[in-house]
Amino acid sequence: MGGRKLKQENEFMPKHTILVVDDEAAIREMLSIALDAEDFNVLQASNAQQAHATILDHSPDLVLLDWMMPGTSGLELLRRLKRDEITEKIPVIMLTAKAEEDSKVYGLDAGADDYIAKPFSPRELISRVKAILRRLNREASAEPISVGQLVFDPVSHKVTISGGSVNLGPTEFRLLQFFLTHQERVYSRDQILDYVWGSNVYLDERTVDVHIRRLRKAISVAGHENYVQTVRGTGYRFSTKLAHT
Repeated sequence: MGGRKLKQENEFMPKHTILVVDDEAAIREMLSIALDAEDFNVLQASNAQQAHATILDHSPDLVLLDWMMPGTSGLELLRRLKRDEITEKIPVIMLTAKAEEDSKVYGLDAGADDYIAKPFSPRELISRVKAILRRLNREASAEPISVGQLVFDPVSHKVTISGGSVNLGPTEFRLLQFFLTHQERVYSRDQILDYVWGSNVYLDERTVDVHIRRLRKAISVAGHENYVQTVRGTGYRFSTKLAHT
């Protein structure tokens, strides 16, 4: 998610390229009109194959991707994008009629940056697109963060411990980034959900516990998992001061 240099004018400069992927022409047109009105460059694709070719040819700044499409689904395309180092950093917002919590978790765990259930307002979608692009801009300009032997580099999107690469899923990467930039303070599960997943994504607080366990396991080298601490009855904190208590 880091590593894509975005131009700025004050806080946010449009003229980014957005790819709209949906098998319904009416939805593509509706989104294209809304995005064009905000001065985005808009590309369209009606299926996963066309979308993948367009992504490789044009490298859009963000993809709006429908989950349910004939043939290859949007979720399958998302996984393909995240497996390829050429496309893994392109942010994706999933558009879907699947509003159940399990479906949201499924999409976010697969690497989606956000999740919007149909029907939605174009105004809300534009707001989320801008929020993601602003976040990418901040991450792209961030300096590496070091704690112990752990080095977090948001620009190259890499995490290492003692020089060895740490394999993190997209959600664990964002979770670690949140902790590293908010050290020595206790956050509730609800606050972590808002910061890491977004205030408009409604998930059970237990989702945080699942990803905390995954993060601890991924960084369990030389005791670094002890930095992610449970504060009973409150939530979690990232602390080096009490790492071994």
